[in-house]
Amino acid sequence: MSPMPPTSEEDARWMTRCLQLADEAAAADEVPVGAVVVLDGAAIGEGRNRVEERRSPLAHAEMEALQQALATVGEKRLPEAVLYCTLEPCFLCAGAILHTRVRRVVFAARDPKFGAVRSLGTVLEDPRLNHRCEVHEGLEQAASAERLRAFFRGKRGGNGPVVG
Repeated sequence: MSPMPPTSEEDARWMTRCLQLADEAAAADEVPVGAVVVLDGAAIGEGRNRVEERRSPLAHAEMEALQQALATVGEKRLPEAVLYCTLEPCFLCAGAILHTRVRRVVFAARDPKFGAVRSLGTVLEDPRLNHRCEVHEGLEQAASAERLRAFFRGKRGGNGPVVG
């Protein structure tokens, strides 16, 4: 598999799908985050935040997408897969990404409160670990950040800090 440029038309296509999943999450009164796992040009797993629905802090979009992808391929690893997500993965999701051996992660907006890829740490690229991911950030950053701002503005009645 040849290396992909930092962003491509394919990246844009999958990030658009992630934004749609984020919109579905917001419509369900969940934090608007969406994720897609892609292998050989096809989506093998999709997820959106379902923390409230499932009453579980583990039901992040990335976790949902990874679990579905693993079930689709019937394996415990995804060494050639790309994970797209609208928000920087947290430490929980970064750990799952590393354990599944995802090759590449593309995310839209940073998460200054929980982000483990750029904001609070660089877990996916830490040289002390036995697996590292190629990371690209910023594709559709504004669109993702605006969804998050709008969601939290609604929760706070227009007051307080927002992501982005």
